[in-house]
Amino acid sequence: MDFALSEEQELFRTAIRKYMTDLGKTSIARSIIDGKLESITRVTSGLAEMGISAIPIPEEQDGLGLGALDLVPVFEETGRVLLPGIQLETLALAVPLLNAYGTQVQKSNWLTKVATGESTISVAWYEQNRGLTPKSFSAIAAKTTSGYAVTGTKTLVSVLGNPDIFVTAAQTAEGKSLFLIKASDVASQKILPGIDETQQIAQLTFDQAPAELLGEPGEAAQMLDNALLHFNAALCSSMVGGMDELVHTTTEYAKIRVQFNQPIGRFQAVKHGIVNMKLDLETARSLSYYAAWAVENNTEDKETAVHSARSFVSKAYIKAAADSIQLHGGIGFTEELDVQLYLKRARYYENYFGSVRDSRKKAARALGWHTKSTKQHPVPVS
Repeated sequence: MDFALSEEQELFRTAIRKYMTDLGKTSIARSIIDGKLESITRVTSGLAEMGISAIPIPEEQDGLGLGALDLVPVFEETGRVLLPGIQLETLALAVPLLNAYGTQVQKSNWLTKVATGESTISVAWYEQNRGLTPKSFSAIAAKTTSGYAVTGTKTLVSVLGNPDIFVTAAQTAEGKSLFLIKASDVASQKILPGIDETQQIAQLTFDQAPAELLGEPGEAAQMLDNALLHFNAALCSSMVGGMDELVHTTTEYAKIRVQFNQPIGRFQAVKHGIVNMKLDLETARSLSYYAAWAVENNTEDKETAVHSARSFVSKAYIKAAADSIQLHGGIGFTEELDVQLYLKRARYYENYFGSVRDSRKKAARALGWHTKSTKQHPVPVS
């Protein structure tokens, strides 16, 4: 079975790459480091004009009604240039949640605005000292005459580009539930330091913030798990794009860097290092494509496909970035080159909405493996 992208998708990739090249590739990421946060607004508007923000939106909400595979070239090319912002959170996490669980009013209110590029959405899930699957939240949602009011604090929320609405989780009498809260109703926002300076994460405080229930109460964990299949498939595409650029950059450097009167690319150790990077890249790309295909076609093995891809690609991206720095030598660590930015982004994604260990556990569970070995059937988790 051929899982390669179609001719139309490859042509769309070419258009996106040209747009990113015209913007100066990693120049946008570096502008964020320099504090020029307004630059992301211009990029977001340009992507919307190309129709990218409309890809996963149903036609009923003025979108294109396309699937996860059509987002692959988008996130590969934005990942290639380390594009900052919340494109992943909006298109690959919030939109699938609204598509699957939102009411018609919620879809009309928000998905239409996302499709036109008028609005972006982020997800506020994590709390201090709590993981991806806490038994309960300290944030509380109390019923009011008009809906709910949420009080509590969320952390590690991606906010670059000023999202208009947050999908957040809070505790109700029925259990963990999801809610929609407007950014204007956030009591306070504190920017947090992070390893990736091209991104912006924050701590949000809600104080009786008006909230709309999303989906059924008490089902937040299952809803997020389902949406994370879309998100992790898209995240893998973004990491593959970064790996592809690292292989290209390192190969070109090995051709021009001269040592002992010859390019270092002629040395066996350097050649083997680049070949290993390329092999990991092609494996990661294959896993990424199949994960996106499985999500789009809702196959029985979609959970296995997505979490297998996430666990491999996350580690492969870190290794590719580290090896690229090593092959560049001492200059690879400096701010002059971009390779150090890719390592920071790889580390940023390592535990973003789940760790490699989480993905391995979920892949093992989907395969029917035991998390604890038995005398009759000892099966390792990873």
